[in-house]
Amino acid sequence: MTPLNWKKSTRSNAGDCVEVATPPQAVMIRDSKDRQGPVLSFTADQWTGFVQRIKSGGFDA
Repeated sequence: MTPLNWKKSTRSNAGDCVEVATPPQAVMIRDSKDRQGPVLSFTADQWTGFVQRIKSGGFDA
């Protein structure tokens, strides 16, 4: 199995952020403070829909 290439936002100041890996056909997310903890996995379509909803304000209360 090829190791995942985890990336963190350059806007993360103190390191308290999420990390993202993009193996083929997926987007994976983990907490940068708990690298051995759980990982969320999304299909590319699910991730695109999630990002579009954020940008449109779909999660604003």
